[in-house]
Amino acid sequence: MTGLSSISFIVVYPRVQAIIHKMKSQKKFNPTFSFELFPPQSEQGVEKLRQTRQQLAKLHPKYFSVTFGAGGSTRERTLETVLEMQSEGYSVAPHLSCIGSTREKIHTLLEKYQEVGIQQIVALRGDLPSGMAQAGEFRYASELVAFIRTAFGQVFHIEVAAYPEYHPQARSVQADLENFKRKIDAGANSAITQYFYNADAYFHFVDSCEAMGLCLPIVPGIMPINKFSQLMRFSDTCGAEIPRWIRKKLEGYGDDTASIQAFGLDIVTDLCERLLREGAPGLHFYTMNSADLTATIWKRLNIHSKTC
Repeated sequence: MTGLSSISFIVVYPRVQAIIHKMKSQKKFNPTFSFELFPPQSEQGVEKLRQTRQQLAKLHPKYFSVTFGAGGSTRERTLETVLEMQSEGYSVAPHLSCIGSTREKIHTLLEKYQEVGIQQIVALRGDLPSGMAQAGEFRYASELVAFIRTAFGQVFHIEVAAYPEYHPQARSVQADLENFKRKIDAGANSAITQYFYNADAYFHFVDSCEAMGLCLPIVPGIMPINKFSQLMRFSDTCGAEIPRWIRKKLEGYGDDTASIQAFGLDIVTDLCERLLREGAPGLHFYTMNSADLTATIWKRLNIHSKTC
């Protein structure tokens, strides 16, 4: 009878490898740092925005972008803001959304931007304004990018949107990636992402783009945390995920704005540090027309103008 003691057992465990995001496509680009503003709706807002951009200009960003409302609903205010900032010597990248618009209107606006020396455009699909049923002559941002290239050649550097956590209206992950690729194939130069708080979502998105042969700067969008209710509202609309532990922590602070902002500064600074350490080609801050939180994060990161 053979005893168990004479039998040797070898247990082989599967090898577990850490996921490594090489970020090769992003590390080759010089970091670009920029701030997003939106056109004010009142005289008080106009003055506040002037003060905000004066504060942020001291940080020497590469450029300011200025948003364009649904269906061009802030078209005139966007143009006024862009022209004023351009006249003050700032480098400005106007947003341009095509949904609900026409080729003629888009062409006229781009001619104006070319006339005053604007060199960069953020080309977006945008959303239909409330009550409008027709999409207009453009359906997708890729069509807008193609139109700009056909009409103006290489006059403008074209930024487009990217969604690391995928567009909330996308049929699938693959469909969203293919939509993004169409914008690049149409002539986009670089991309700015929707904001996120999970760095791995960004790294996986870049991995997927690299697998598709895409090599262009994909700059992370960064949203400082100011008010919890505001953040939840924005995130529900755009599909940005707030990790459960962050959401619960913010909920626990109730109406304690100081604690919410202090916690948010730590979370967002850590996120930015990791992104830059792993090779992200800069950061694009959604400032909400306020300088304080963005400037504090900037200083914590020790970003210098020479890298911008």
